[in-house]
Amino acid sequence: MFTSVLERTKDIGVMKAVGAKNKDIMMIFLIEAGLFGLIGGVVGAVIGIGAALGVSAMANRALGVELLAAEISYPLLIGAVVFSFFIGVLSGITPARRASRLNVVEALRK
Repeated sequence: MFTSVLERTKDIGVMKAVGAKNKDIMMIFLIEAGLFGLIGGVVGAVIGIGAALGVSAMANRALGVELLAAEISYPLLIGAVVFSFFIGVLSGITPARRASRLNVVEALRK
């Protein structure tokens, strides 16, 4: 997120010059960070489920008996995705605060 703020410094300056408040700028970056966390959580969950099912199937095929059964707990899965969203938002607080406090003139010079 720090990189995003640095790359979009001029854009932030333009938004502030046309009337965006610090709160608006901060919310933009917090929503972006939350979406990154949410997308990462969903992708991780899909990969994790695929890996668990794949390992279970390979182990059962190799052993010739069904000893391992992958069990998916949907409440835990949903909790993990929601947790990743909140971690994304938490990790975006400092860059969002920094973006919202940029000086308009300095931001437009860059």
